Amino acid sequence: MQESQKVSSLFVMIACIFVSCLLLSNVIAGKLITIAGAVLPGAVILFPLAYIAGDVLTEVYGFARARLVIWIGFFCNLLMAGVFYLVLALPSPDFFTGSEAYGMVLGMAPRVVFASLLAYWAGEFINAMVLSRLKLFTRGRFLWMRTIGSTLAGQGLDTVIFITVSFWGTIAGDVLAQMILYQYLFKVTYEIIATPVTYAVTGWLKAREDLDTFDEGIGYNPFRLIKSR
Repeated sequence: MQESQKVSSLFVMIACIFVSCLLLSNVIAGKLITIAGAVLPGAVILFPLAYIAGDVLTEVYGFARARLVIWIGFFCNLLMAGVFYLVLALPSPDFFTGSEAYGMVLGMAPRVVFASLLAYWAGEFINAMVLSRLKLFTRGRFLWMRTIGSTLAGQGLDTVIFITVSFWGTIAGDVLAQMILYQYLFKVTYEIIATPVTYAVTGWLKAREDLDTFDEGIGYNPFRLIKSR
C-alpha cells in the first residue's frame, strides 16, 4: 500500500514521542553515568528510543512521513538550543543564585550543539533510508533484520559523527575510539532488546491504521519535505 495523505492521531502521537525523546536526550546528555564499568552520557538511556520511534514511523507510514518528522525534530532541537543560549545570555537579578548551576545543565558549547545536530540529521536519515530499502528488498518480511540493520548503519554514523566532532583534539585518540565503541555497542544492544516491543507496536499500528507502506519508486532526497516523488 502506498502512503496515505491522511494524518492520523496515532501518527502525531508517535511523532511527538520521537521529538520528545530527541529533546530530552540533549538535555540529559551532560550527566555522565556508568553501565557495566563503561562511562556513558545519560542520553544513552533515552536517545535509542528516538531511533525505535523512527523505525516505527518508516515501517508503518513510509519514508516521506519519517523524513518530515526528522526535519521537525531537527528544527525543534535548533530552537531549543537557541532559547537556552538566549536565556543564559540574559542578565539575572542579584538575588538569583542559580545561574551557574543552570548554565552547567543547559549551557551547551557551540561545537557540541553542531555535533549533535549533524549527527542526528545524518544518522536518522540513513536509518530511515536503510529500513525503507530493506523493506522493499525483503518484501516486508524479517522486521527484526530490518530494524537492527538500519540501526547498525544509523547509530554507527550518529555515534562516530557526534563523538568525533565534539571531542576531536581534546582527548587522546584511543579514548575517543573507546567512547565511540562503547556507545555504539550499547545503542545496538538496546535496539536488539527492544525488538519485541518494536514488533508489537508496528503490528498494532498497521492493524489500527490499516496501513503498511512500501516505498515503491520513492525519492530519498532528504531535502524534499512534503512530496515523496
